[in-house]
Amino acid sequence: MLKKTLLAAVMMGTSLLANAHDYSVGELHIEHPWSRAMPPVAPTAAAYFVVHNKGQGADRLLSVQTPVAGKAELHEHVHADGVMKMQHVQTVDIPAGGEVKFEPMGYHVMLFNLKQQAKDGERFPLTLTFEKAGKVDVEVAVQSDAPAAEHQHHH
Repeated sequence: MLKKTLLAAVMMGTSLLANAHDYSVGELHIEHPWSRAMPPVAPTAAAYFVVHNKGQGADRLLSVQTPVAGKAELHEHVHADGVMKMQHVQTVDIPAGGEVKFEPMGYHVMLFNLKQQAKDGERFPLTLTFEKAGKVDVEVAVQSDAPAAEHQHHH
């Protein structure tokens, strides 16, 4: 009986870990990194997540790296002269006690010169480097639909 109970606990624990998709470094909490599945021929992809700052001091995202792309950059969408355009940003400020959403049509991580496009259900590593909290390695879940859409309709 004890063996079955332990086996069940281990199996449940690993499934919970497989589903857990949040990361912490210092006072920062990174929620559900994801990327939309793209056609195999697409030369770029984007990664999204939410950074929550539970601390009293602001922090700043300085850079991003991943082995799956030749280059990873911080980008944002901005309205300029009535046109939406994407532009590279050097850093992204994370306010004390606040959050910054990396989402479609907002801040996002652009991945250039991809070695290959990840498929729905796969994951790839991404390293975020913060000014104060330091580096945190996350796994980006590739999915066919945006997860935020389901959360926003409930609020």
